[in-house]
Amino acid sequence: MKQPDGLYALGGDALMAANEKRIAGLALKSRLPSVYGNREAVDAGGLMSYSAELPDSYRRVATYVDRILKGAKPADLPVEQPTKFELVINLKTAKQIGLTIPPNVLARADRVLR
Repeated sequence: MKQPDGLYALGGDALMAANEKRIAGLALKSRLPSVYGNREAVDAGGLMSYSAELPDSYRRVATYVDRILKGAKPADLPVEQPTKFELVINLKTAKQIGLTIPPNVLARADRVLR
């Protein structure tokens, strides 16, 4: 059986959040590049994350609540998607798994953990 080349952990639910450190640790132990759907996993040792910027999303939710409280019908409000995203890279993890992150990728990162 062929070994995996990487790990993508979507995240966002309680099960994933409760096991972030275990998942990141397993990826690190297996020397797997790992990408997550939340930046907290990178803080826990994951390689990188690319996800919607939560504070911006929360502001959008507040705008919806305000409109509803002022009388707008929820069914009449447009569906919105996130517009701001955040790329976080953990260079310590990259070094531990023997991976070099290209400078042009680092330049695009919103946050780099060293």
